Amino acid sequence: MFPDDIDALALRVVEAAVGRGLMIATAESCTGGLVAGALTAVAGSSAALDRGFVTYSNAAKSEMLGVPAALIDAKGAVSEAVARAMAMGAVDRSTALVSIAVTGIAGPGGGSDDKPVGLVHFAASGPAGVVHAERRFGDLGREAIRLESVRVALRMLLDRIGA
Repeated sequence: MFPDDIDALALRVVEAAVGRGLMIATAESCTGGLVAGALTAVAGSSAALDRGFVTYSNAAKSEMLGVPAALIDAKGAVSEAVARAMAMGAVDRSTALVSIAVTGIAGPGGGSDDKPVGLVHFAASGPAGVVHAERRFGDLGREAIRLESVRVALRMLLDRIGA
């Protein structure tokens, strides 16, 4: 279902989380559950993945993850602040100790000069705190942006898990 490199990364994440006794939660917008999908493609992933939140709308980000609507209004859904709030909300509203959040513009439309198609914000939360990454993939096409986002998200999970 996923490219081989994503399958391999997902396997590493699951093995690392199980090895450290950590549960993961995902909070996804532009990836629409693909990160959780990559993890659940691994046999035995139920020992590592607590749950996945697909929060495509702004209302879902607020209702499911507790992201303040005022923060979304002030910074925009595609922002460092919202990605961080999504990651923290995923931990707060699950039994996970580690989370990954992804919010971006996969296109083909929806971009602007400030926030072009291909802009994606990531935040990973874990025992060592929350880290953020911003990627500007460019207008590679919707599928390519989403798959590149899954790759970044899985690598960030590995980092937060300490693998």
